[in-house]
Amino acid sequence: MSEIHFQRLQPKHFSLIRAVAELGQLSLAAQALSITQPAASRMLGDIERLVDAPIFVRTPKGMEATAVGLALARRARTLLEEMDEAIREVDAIKRGLTGTVRAGAVTGGAVGFIVPAIQALKAEAASADIHVDVASSDALIGDLLSGQLDFALGRIPAGVDARQFDILDARVEEVNLLVHESHPLAYADDLSLSDIVHFAWVMQAPGAPVRQAVENVFIESGVPIPSNIVNTTSLLVMIAMLASSNAIAPMSREVSDLLCGGTGTGLYKLDIRVPVVVAPYHLLTVKRKQMTPVAARLRDLVMQELCATPRWAGSR
Repeated sequence: MSEIHFQRLQPKHFSLIRAVAELGQLSLAAQALSITQPAASRMLGDIERLVDAPIFVRTPKGMEATAVGLALARRARTLLEEMDEAIREVDAIKRGLTGTVRAGAVTGGAVGFIVPAIQALKAEAASADIHVDVASSDALIGDLLSGQLDFALGRIPAGVDARQFDILDARVEEVNLLVHESHPLAYADDLSLSDIVHFAWVMQAPGAPVRQAVENVFIESGVPIPSNIVNTTSLLVMIAMLASSNAIAPMSREVSDLLCGGTGTGLYKLDIRVPVVVAPYHLLTVKRKQMTPVAARLRDLVMQELCATPRWAGSR
């Protein structure tokens, strides 16, 4: 094979080689590439002249690649994928979608909205360096004000001046009560708070929004607040406690959906009569903060995820 002639192969030639190899018919390959069959036939002839060897042979079953054709088809897939990746990378650079973005969120917001937005951003800019902090709103607000986060999904704590922030959208955090599937109440229906108060509980420390929401439900219903509680912020500790005891753990709906959705944890949502709802959280940025293009893009994708879902508890 002449090296000079081989170097004259163009991307369109490799596209045709790949299409014929994958589809097995010249007519189908032409259709896939949006060209006429005569044009595809002429292009195939040009390729064979350039490499000085037959690429495909016609058989009763269609076009079958020769040894040379198989080698070129294999290289064509790699080459075209690399070219597509190069185009995406150059486009990301031109649009500013490279660099680092740091986002923060409460647990439900991270699972429900940050993760899908990251997946969408990575499809546009695979090289973007993304950092996600999952923490309490107090910690998130502190990091946001100190410049360690570009934006956050969280609540503005009491005593913090809300005028410092651009506040977008609002999402109520719904809470499910999880137990292991071996729990005596795992499959019971329409449970009252009196049915569950005497079990051990594992949840965040007093003052945490989810903990407050659980306590408020008991108080408003006139049922004593559970007294047997293990306090932890660790999701792994919560899961371990549920797996090894009859404990109950409150978790945001997004997290409980993930854990109970075929992940093999053996966890189950209790069917309780009274819903547990946490105060709304918001998409927060510091006013007049200049964001990098990649940070602004991730924030916009989070906003798209927020706008694509119903706003209030019980509506989704």
